[in-house]
Amino acid sequence: MESRPTRRRVLRIAAGLAGLPLAIAGVRSIAPKGQFFSWHGDVLGAVSELTLWHTDPAFARATILRVRDEIGRFERIFSLYRADSEISRLNEAGRLTRPSRELSELVEMSQHLSLLSGGAFDISVQPLWQLYEAHFWSRTETSPDILAKAHDVARALVDFRFIDSGPKAIGFTRAGMGITLNGIAQGYITDAIADMLRNEGFESAVVDLGEFRTLGHHPDGRPWRIGIQDGKAPRDVDRTVELENMALAVSGGYGTTFEPSGRFHHIFDPHSGASANRLVQVAVIGSRATIADALTKAVYVAGETVWPTLLTAYPGTTAILTRPDGTSVTLAAKPSLIQM
Repeated sequence: MESRPTRRRVLRIAAGLAGLPLAIAGVRSIAPKGQFFSWHGDVLGAVSELTLWHTDPAFARATILRVRDEIGRFERIFSLYRADSEISRLNEAGRLTRPSRELSELVEMSQHLSLLSGGAFDISVQPLWQLYEAHFWSRTETSPDILAKAHDVARALVDFRFIDSGPKAIGFTRAGMGITLNGIAQGYITDAIADMLRNEGFESAVVDLGEFRTLGHHPDGRPWRIGIQDGKAPRDVDRTVELENMALAVSGGYGTTFEPSGRFHHIFDPHSGASANRLVQVAVIGSRATIADALTKAVYVAGETVWPTLLTAYPGTTAILTRPDGTSVTLAAKPSLIQM
């Protein structure tokens, strides 16, 4: 949950070690009436990509333009990198009247997930980001004991129950609070764009806007194959998953680190204020990218024991956890989804 652009590129469409996109290789000879159309950009600080398969070039290109406009609209709501966004104005003033439907919806959904996870997922960790950024990066406010300071900040300002949310206004009950939706909004935008494409009639697409969502299957008839980076060696692909009409989200502390050791990173434990280090990486597969995105953070912070509760709320969801010792476990997995 960060507030600055990151070089994080957790996932990519992969073709083994060759690095060639499986989504493109050999397709034109199989389905000559269609072709791929793509868009590359940035969504809430994450490198993003859209891959569409369609038979009408003009319609596909026009749709991509509409997608870009919609992404821009979401940035004006959720982006912490824009001073004029709704979330930035909320954090600055401590209260926002007449919030957009999307902001109200996502804040309320986040509070529900916070309850389910026992507070492991908490959007009010933004003051922790500001603390660590000031200590490690800008050096504007260093502390002799950053962990003790983080614990104090967490106790005073981090608690989802201090967020008063409704359709007419969103506000904080304590001065100095702030929220970040970077732990769920990328999934939310991914779902919104995927739903838009489906409504436009696209039957084969991969939406990668910080998290993944697939429509249909690859044009050659097989599932889409998505590579997941190795949490212990992020330049390598650890495994691939095969997806049809499913979402995939991945989180790891290695995505944004404050210092070389990686001990201090952007996924915070809301209770202690420290960076969570129970796991190295969490990947979640489910029907919606919004939920998958948030669940990766909740499990990453709380560890394996929280999964049964979350699975009860979201049946059919699969989690792939990588532990610090390098071992991994797949929880509630469907074997057909996993390709080792």
